[in-house]
Amino acid sequence: MKYGVIGTGAIGGYYGAKLAHAGQEVHFLLHHDYVYVCSHGLQVNSCEGSFHLTDVNAYQQTEDMPPCDVVLVALKSVNNDKLQSLLPPLLHPQTLVVLIQNGIGVEEDVQRMFPNVQLAAGLAFICSAKTEPGRVNHQCYGSINLANYSCKDEALMQQVVDDFRQADIETGLVEYHEARWKKAVWNMPFNGMTVALHTQTDLLLKNKATRRLIREQMMEVVGAAQHLGVKNVDSAFVDKMIETTDSMTPYSPSMRLDYDFHRPMELYYIYTRPLQIAREAGFPMPKLEMLEAELRFLEEQNNR
Repeated sequence: MKYGVIGTGAIGGYYGAKLAHAGQEVHFLLHHDYVYVCSHGLQVNSCEGSFHLTDVNAYQQTEDMPPCDVVLVALKSVNNDKLQSLLPPLLHPQTLVVLIQNGIGVEEDVQRMFPNVQLAAGLAFICSAKTEPGRVNHQCYGSINLANYSCKDEALMQQVVDDFRQADIETGLVEYHEARWKKAVWNMPFNGMTVALHTQTDLLLKNKATRRLIREQMMEVVGAAQHLGVKNVDSAFVDKMIETTDSMTPYSPSMRLDYDFHRPMELYYIYTRPLQIAREAGFPMPKLEMLEAELRFLEEQNNR
């Protein structure tokens, strides 16, 4: 199959490079580091074994890319309005678009843009960063789950899972709503709290007060998910996420990096949309609503 990657950053660069390193045909859309990658290739420094791609199918615009069977969208969701022009050149009638993005509601809005396109969610659990041209730094973890949103071809979904697994990426097929809300259990507390308190994940959990607050915020997400009928999201999952984060390399999540580099933060899909959905369903999340307000304030000050 032909794979396309829109957003060759910490996430798209890692998964796309792993697929290419395993022999898949992958086409990468690049922005600032296009010239560098064309000349020097793409380097992945990984805790699981580093590697270098010398010959990269690199492009500056999707009009130059071939139609792809699977398109991995790893843009920040604040840039999803650009998909209206970026995606069409890559599509054929059976193309599957996998949105490897954070938050609740992204598939619904992209489906509204492209009513006939097959969509799936990609839920990555990975610590990865890209802070210099052509170099992805993979610190720990790296699994990804795929959740079907509107794909009618189950065999295609399974083929993508198989390709990822052959590329030595731990991958599973999961139920859509469960997957999105499980990701929110980690994302909503940790992304915002690292920004609001200007810290990293490990320090939040080493302090008794913030560890307790993180757990309370996680339980708000669990309560909202359960209120909406989502299954397999409970306090045991919260304990597992905290335990996993305890063993994680000290990490600055994507929102903290966006804030530090004065880029827009993904507040709408990570906070505003799920908070609105939960509130309308009769389950407000007051601690996370307060965190969103703090983040709105910080972003306004940061923009100045």
